[in-house]
Amino acid sequence: MDINVFRGILSVILMIAFGWIVFWAYSKHQKKSFDEAANLPFADDEAHEASQKNAHNPDDESSSLEMKKHDQ
Repeated sequence: MDINVFRGILSVILMIAFGWIVFWAYSKHQKKSFDEAANLPFADDEAHEASQKNAHNPDDESSSLEMKKHDQ
């Protein structure tokens, strides 16, 4: 078996794998999970804003300690 035959077989295998990944990425079954992943940065902002609101509560000692850490 020549090295060029091996390269040809490998090229075909890689093209099939690429086609499968593209099909998987654009399939309708993945839309929900990709939409959730796309909104993760915004969910982090909402959690940060909620922690900031809790930081102004004097009854919650852990929140005030976190605010002191962020202020430094």
